[in-house]
Amino acid sequence: MTATPARLASFPIERPVDRHTSDIPLYVQIADSLLDRIESGRLLPGDRLPAERDLSEGLGVNRLTLRRALRVLESQGLLIRRQGSGTFVADPKIERQAGRLISFTRGMERRGFTPGARLVRIEERPVEASLAAVLRLPLHAPVIDLLRLRFLNSAPVMLEHYVMSAQRFPGLQRFDLEHRSMYEVMESEYGVRIHRARQSLEPVTAGEYEAELLGVGPGAPLMLERRLAYDQDDHPVEHGRDLYRGDRFRFVTEIAPLET
Repeated sequence: MTATPARLASFPIERPVDRHTSDIPLYVQIADSLLDRIESGRLLPGDRLPAERDLSEGLGVNRLTLRRALRVLESQGLLIRRQGSGTFVADPKIERQAGRLISFTRGMERRGFTPGARLVRIEERPVEASLAAVLRLPLHAPVIDLLRLRFLNSAPVMLEHYVMSAQRFPGLQRFDLEHRSMYEVMESEYGVRIHRARQSLEPVTAGEYEAELLGVGPGAPLMLERRLAYDQDDHPVEHGRDLYRGDRFRFVTEIAPLET
């Protein structure tokens, strides 16, 4: 079966603002013009941009300026450069509700993805002082330190890092943690139901270790989600530190009415 060739994007695009009258750098104007076409649907996921020479000539700019503009959109996960094939419009980012506690597995299944996991590390160790206070555990109490690589449709997208009491979850290693939701295991096997969580988000960049696992380059943008989850009795259950690929996810929340 022959693969369907990528649709070549129709150009020329709008020329940038006159470089002699605008204070905005030319490469930013080009990036904004491309971004407008992506957001308006005139450039579709999978579209291949014209060759750099043709595109730079159509815009009336040199190729160095054009490449700088394309790098801006690549860093935002909006364009993908494929060696030997060209530059393509990336698939839309997956939205995660920042203000709601949703199991990654269940949330992605609802969106039509096939989630998966690979257990990178699971070990028992004494808890350090900072986490002991957060999890309300005695100093040096045993905790389970667990790292999972999460997949969507077989592509790596997120690193999950859990720390939880080993005494509360004895024998956790015996369960199939590569095919089951962690929260589902907690509830069905231990009777612990996650009721609420305190979460924070901050942008970070991938180190060499994270980049290799997630299939991105060192320095690629990631979103770090820190989480402290509580059970139905409002006792802390697990401390999470998850890393999402910035080119695959965006976090959204609904804003409450303006405070007066």
